[in-house]
Amino acid sequence: MNDYINEKEIEQIVKKIVGDYSHGKAIDEINIYNKPDKAEVRELVQNLFQIVFPGYFRDKAYKIYNPKHNFAVLIEDIFYHLNKQVYLALDFCKLKDVYTEDERAVESYRICKEFFARLPWVRKYVDTDLSAAFDGDPAAGCLEEIILAYPGLMASTTNRIAHELYKLNVPVLPRLMTEYAHAETGIDIHPGATIGKYFFIDHGTGVVIGETAVIGDNVKIYQGVTLGALSTRGGQRLSGVKRHPTIRDNVTIYAGASVLGGDTVIGKNAVIGGNAFITSSIPADTIVSIKNQELEYKSGNHAHKKEEVQQSDEWYYII
Repeated sequence: MNDYINEKEIEQIVKKIVGDYSHGKAIDEINIYNKPDKAEVRELVQNLFQIVFPGYFRDKAYKIYNPKHNFAVLIEDIFYHLNKQVYLALDFCKLKDVYTEDERAVESYRICKEFFARLPWVRKYVDTDLSAAFDGDPAAGCLEEIILAYPGLMASTTNRIAHELYKLNVPVLPRLMTEYAHAETGIDIHPGATIGKYFFIDHGTGVVIGETAVIGDNVKIYQGVTLGALSTRGGQRLSGVKRHPTIRDNVTIYAGASVLGGDTVIGKNAVIGGNAFITSSIPADTIVSIKNQELEYKSGNHAHKKEEVQQSDEWYYII
């Protein structure tokens, strides 16, 4: 095979590509040492899961008899690597050139201290999510099964971790964390989303929750649900504007439903039926369903039966 390789031609290919890096495009930055490391951020999430769920996730590279010794080493290691990634992230986005190197070092250390101080609060909320999953899913065999296998809990836990860094105004890192969970679970939760206690995502694939969404306590959503914006045509002019809905306490949103808009509020105890498309507020204690859904049965090339599924309950809000 090597007989067919022309070294001069390879040199010309390399020269042409490397030369293209000097044309001033936004993707031409080639310094690999001044940016957060995507792989290291993923490892940080995995290690933080060891703290959130002690005894369920562990590093098999070493053995230790006293678990407390293990956690001491683990916490110090995570602090070190998180501090390094936050330091790099503080030179990004809207914070670029805001800090001197010394100021970044001081601020990254302060952020890490504050983040670790909030971890007990994060664990408290994750514990409620675990209870919500077990109570809400008859297929759950035990709590351990949910921790080890349920994508919804992985996504919501990652969000709760990332959300604390988001509130501390850390660029990039929170999004890298939630996008890791997105890749693993198919559940896309922006780290800016605010989520109350006892949150449960059942199945989860295709769920999208936007940055400014606010979700109350005891909310349950199913696969394919979108809590999104009505429009993003304004681009960066919409940054910081509430674009995503507010979901009050005790709401259930079934598969495939879309709830859109920053002014949209789903009232307490409401139920949003599957595939509903909501762009305006829904009162409390309301059930929303699709009107007169028609089912058609075919045998061969001929339709031989039609059935309309209708809701007659006076509590239903028909769309």
